[in-house]
Amino acid sequence: MSEWQRRIEELKREKNAVILAHYYVDGEVQQAADYIGDSFYLSKIATGVSADTIVFCGVSFMGESAKILNPEKTVLMPDETADCPMAHMADIGKIQRLREEYEDLAVVCYINSTAELKCYSDVCVTSSNAMKIVKKLPNKNIFFIPDENLGRYIAGQVPEKNFIFNDGFCHVHAEVSPDQVKAAKESHPAAKFLAHPECREEVLELADFIGSTSEIIEYASACEAEEYIIGTELGVLYELKEKNPDKAFFAAGPVLCCPNMKKISLEKIVHVLETGENELHVSEEVRRRAYAPLERMLELAK
Repeated sequence: MSEWQRRIEELKREKNAVILAHYYVDGEVQQAADYIGDSFYLSKIATGVSADTIVFCGVSFMGESAKILNPEKTVLMPDETADCPMAHMADIGKIQRLREEYEDLAVVCYINSTAELKCYSDVCVTSSNAMKIVKKLPNKNIFFIPDENLGRYIAGQVPEKNFIFNDGFCHVHAEVSPDQVKAAKESHPAAKFLAHPECREEVLELADFIGSTSEIIEYASACEAEEYIIGTELGVLYELKEKNPDKAFFAAGPVLCCPNMKKISLEKIVHVLETGENELHVSEEVRRRAYAPLERMLELAK
């Protein structure tokens, strides 16, 4: 255990704090966390922990969700500049126009979005529960925000619904190209290609398995194959290798790295625990309005 890790353990006891980390942060940060997971898992965990302080090792929308679900808790962000560009890629004016155009419209908001966008949505979803939730909605028309690629993937699984797509995207997943995947398959012909549904449609067509980050980990751990090409942010390799030390994992492309997730470090965790800096605040009005679609998500995903 490093000096930073020892100090984190001391501060957690002193401050009654818990550390939540997304799969995309650096491995040493995941190693120091109490809970590691994707957005949906961490959302559920945030509502059940007894700690007074949550240190959220991820990007801002994740900390916002934790604060919305736990207004009485202190939520600290190790790096307050760690943000997700896709979380901002939807227009409130367009949401309002579509509500006027379609009487039977549900605005389905990927959890990878700002608290403000959640305020204008009917239900939140994650990549692991979106299909289940959309199927349960009584609405025929679905405006899926902000990620177009995930929206199109879900639309393909729920043909009975009419989807309206947004033009948002995750820059990490959108940069994976079919040519890169084909080259990786040529280099590793025995490997299975596991892709995140935020990848483009033509990339998903090449996949042996499509799923959320946690589902990719579960699939690779349960499958008998020995080699895998990974089509998501490569922070996931930490957990994949922890669970599967005898299996080999290869990147689907050269730039599968989220620079915002990589801003989180052990030193920054220690700093916010010592100082209380970078506390995340959400106004009561925004919290109340954004809580409803998050609560509906947790209910429908049961």
